[in-house]
Amino acid sequence: MNAEIISVGTELLMGQIVNSDAAFIAKQLTGLGIDSYFQTVVGDNPGKIKEVIKIAESRSDLLIFTGGLGPTQDDLTKQTVADHLGEELVMDRTGLMHIRQWFERSGRSMTQNNERQALVFRDGIVFPNPIGQALGTYIEKNEKGYLLLPGPPRELEQMFRQSVTPFLSDKYEDQQVILSKTLRFFGIGESTLTTLLDEMIRNQTNPTIAPYAGKYEVTLRITANAATEAVCEKLVDETKAEILAIVGEHHYGDGDESSLAEVVGKKLLESKRSISAAESLTGGLFQSELVKVPGISEVFAGGIVSYQAEAKQRVLGVPEHVIETYGMVSPECAVAMAECARELFDTDLAISFTGVAGPDQMENKPAGTVWIALSKKNGPTAVQGFRFSRDRLGNREQTVLQGFDMIRRHLMDSDLER
Repeated sequence: MNAEIISVGTELLMGQIVNSDAAFIAKQLTGLGIDSYFQTVVGDNPGKIKEVIKIAESRSDLLIFTGGLGPTQDDLTKQTVADHLGEELVMDRTGLMHIRQWFERSGRSMTQNNERQALVFRDGIVFPNPIGQALGTYIEKNEKGYLLLPGPPRELEQMFRQSVTPFLSDKYEDQQVILSKTLRFFGIGESTLTTLLDEMIRNQTNPTIAPYAGKYEVTLRITANAATEAVCEKLVDETKAEILAIVGEHHYGDGDESSLAEVVGKKLLESKRSISAAESLTGGLFQSELVKVPGISEVFAGGIVSYQAEAKQRVLGVPEHVIETYGMVSPECAVAMAECARELFDTDLAISFTGVAGPDQMENKPAGTVWIALSKKNGPTAVQGFRFSRDRLGNREQTVLQGFDMIRRHLMDSDLER
């Protein structure tokens, strides 16, 4: 069994919106053990849609359409697919009632064209839309399946999870299970990572290993297929253990949604270590990322953004002689900032960032020169220097991530010492 995703919408072709529907569906299909080899985007044109359908029918068993189910004149997906198949569309009474009630609750007048959203295949299956109006529908013909889903991501995702997944799971229960796990790495480039894992990648069979370069990090996706989920999990876990034995120091977390800031925030909460911050070139970006973690107020005391030398001295308390002797872009200034912040907020840890975001030089230091210090209540202050080569925003973002990684590594070392 293999499926093809067909996204309908001229706005997708014009780049006005991102095709998040296809990514979501592809991930769900993988979890169901249904292969998906092709994805197509086509505009709101009946002739072009039919061309795409014919191509998809020649190579796929299940055609999944998204978009074009709305009430406007360019929403033609249902009508075009029905015409291509020679199937009749009928009004679903329950769906039509739901649409009318939605308009009544919202206090808006319902126009006749909104009824089109309740059209479904006469001999097909209907999928309700609990948070929207356009119904989903499915029909089989000539040993092919045709699944039509709404385009708005929230509607599609809820419909898929509540109705489509159980339907496909029952229908294709004999499919092999496919399970994937994403490993996230920071502080190592894709080329270095793949070189270190070269033998594993060259000899991979099941599971497979696929590296992906992100904005500032690298991810590895491990994918296994087997008869049961338990066997898949065993295969994935064994491969993960082999990978971490080689590059484990750079691994900070798993999952598509995790971030370095989230992982560090949770580790701070678990270890009950309080933290504060002193930021210069990052301008509060570290604190902004940290406070996205739910419950972080339990351990995050606060921070200071001290951009100018006077603010570093008067507000943060950096000794005047440090700046006069070494300058603001120096390891000595970074250490003083971190130690002053930790004393000011009375925390277990304090991190500081100072440097040159760019594009111009500062204190005869080139753009991208950065110093980060981590002050610890029980231990010496650590300081690291970096030289980044991105634009102003990129230098600031990468600085913050390096800071989070510094904290992560310290917490890992502390856990090992316990």
